[in-house]
Amino acid sequence: MDIFSLVLWPFKWVIEAILVGFHAFWSSIGFNPDDGLTWVLSILGLVLVVRAALIPLFVKQIKSQRKMLELAPHLKKIQEKYKGKRDQFSREAMSRETMELYKKTGTSPFASCLPLVAQMPIFFSLFQVLETAQRNPERGGVGLLSVDLANSFGQANLFTAPLHATIVNNEGVPLATVIGIVMVALMTVTQFFTQLQIMSKNVSKETMESPMYRQQKILLYILPLVFIFSGIAFPLGVMFYWVFSNLWTMGQQFIVIRNSPTPGSEAAKAREARLAKKAERKRAPLAVEDGGTAAPVVQPRVNTQRSQPVGRARSKRTGERRA
Repeated sequence: MDIFSLVLWPFKWVIEAILVGFHAFWSSIGFNPDDGLTWVLSILGLVLVVRAALIPLFVKQIKSQRKMLELAPHLKKIQEKYKGKRDQFSREAMSRETMELYKKTGTSPFASCLPLVAQMPIFFSLFQVLETAQRNPERGGVGLLSVDLANSFGQANLFTAPLHATIVNNEGVPLATVIGIVMVALMTVTQFFTQLQIMSKNVSKETMESPMYRQQKILLYILPLVFIFSGIAFPLGVMFYWVFSNLWTMGQQFIVIRNSPTPGSEAAKAREARLAKKAERKRAPLAVEDGGTAAPVVQPRVNTQRSQPVGRARSKRTGERRA
């Protein structure tokens, strides 16, 4: 066993346990144990468990991204302070001031990558579990994935498309290539809109003018391309995991940005408008009757009839009559 497999061993054991548990659940309620749909639903269950466990890291990632964007103007000042200075002393001073700024604000440029980094072992472990189930099912898994289950997982087909097939190696099933292309498109689109939610709605106007924001905006269009070129080698089972994971991220991020946006951002303004509208509805004038039911307050009627001008002679006669 190489060092890479040794590191992934505990992750593979946990993945197999979750997959087998969900596979047993779906099979118990009537799904075909050997059908690809049953295993795809088991992969969906794996995503739900993994992403639920990573919620604390995701919240930390959102906060870190927010702080990094807010720090952009301060980082720009440090860079301008040492602009054009290439000596060793100036570079060390700039690095030291930058690290002190990170330490003072309690953030790190690497914290925003935590959920992605934490999922990498899961991703590669699932890749190996699926590959072993397809190539060497007689070995079984490292944990609860028995030889029979490994055979079932390795040979499972979704609408005749093998879950272990890839776009470039479709096992002679054109549908596998079609499903793979759809999965890559979904991976790319979901990744793009996940980042777009932050870039367009959850940053302040000052941050949008910073160099760091422009760099992240470039990455917004570059990173999804990684899926286009790397996705052609992913098995369908692994791609289902990644698409489900991206959809979870989109929904989770939407909730976080909606309820806890960056101050000064478009999302913060939208939230303030919603809260103001809600408070205005609560302040609507209501009068409570004796029975306890609320009724609208009846405003006093205003006399809008026009008063006709009275001439002097008429006014004098009216005064004498009254006397």
